[in-house]
Amino acid sequence: MDQPLRKFVAALAALWLLLAAAGFIYARILGLPAHLAAPLVAAFLWESSFYIAPAFAALRDAAARRWPPAIHAAGLAASALAPYLVYTLPLGLFDLRSAAILLLLVLAASFWFVAAPAGKTADFAFIAFMAAPLLLRLFPALYPSPVAGLTLSILGQLMWIRLGIWAILTLRRVEQIGFGFWPTPEEWRCGFRFFLYFLPIGVPAGLALGVIRFRIVPLDWPLAAAYAAATFFGMLWVVALSEEFYFRGLLQPWLARLFGSRTAGLLLTSALFGLVHLPFRGFPNWRFALVAALAGIFYGLARDRSRGMRAPMVAHALVNTVMRLFFA
Repeated sequence: MDQPLRKFVAALAALWLLLAAAGFIYARILGLPAHLAAPLVAAFLWESSFYIAPAFAALRDAAARRWPPAIHAAGLAASALAPYLVYTLPLGLFDLRSAAILLLLVLAASFWFVAAPAGKTADFAFIAFMAAPLLLRLFPALYPSPVAGLTLSILGQLMWIRLGIWAILTLRRVEQIGFGFWPTPEEWRCGFRFFLYFLPIGVPAGLALGVIRFRIVPLDWPLAAAYAAATFFGMLWVVALSEEFYFRGLLQPWLARLFGSRTAGLLLTSALFGLVHLPFRGFPNWRFALVAALAGIFYGLARDRSRGMRAPMVAHALVNTVMRLFFA
């Protein structure tokens, strides 16, 4: 086993142990019997394997070299549909209509850069296509739950995030995004700095527009610290990872080159970032969209300063965590 593969296997083993323990503890809290918990945990373990894979450049390069694009895309589509089948089939929740919709979605995303002619039209259309199921909230309807109160749409969202990332990095072969789960020390500092720059502007704007109001989550300090850490890393590795990949990793440099201006790329990307937040808390939520666009400017500045997406990931995750902890 070569060194890059050993690193992936080691990371995956640690992640599986953590997720398996967390999954069964959560199942005990919810009172789920083992025959219900096991397929659900298995589905998340499967998805986690593919979710972290794009972070390993050696795996991406090996896949691109060894597999023809059509075979590569077919394998990608199969890996995306598998988590749904892993839990719905043994639990009797399989629905042919939902499976067919999922299959059409994952086939379109997986084969996009195999079938579509290369160029900016296909690139921008792919981003719009990947945003649509999330904005339309398709996954809650497609991923059924065996018990009331347990939402499994996150499984579909994780699948969709890594499917798009893998297609862009490995089939489209876009470089210089700075993709990764763990920022460098300089990226941590840069992201934290632009988070601090945003606060004295973004918080008053949010309060004035009525988007947020001050509150403190009533938790004991040890519990509050754990909640804050869990919120931050959840934001960093899911919400910020996916949004910064598309907006600051792809759209901002693409639009800057298209219009011949870094400022134009920054402002247009920030405006689009605001627009995709219109559905939040009731469409059209212009106030929330304006604050999101304002935040997008600071994330974009962090991107320009660091030349990658990980510093804006840090700023984005910090903003979301502070809003979750201190504002409603």
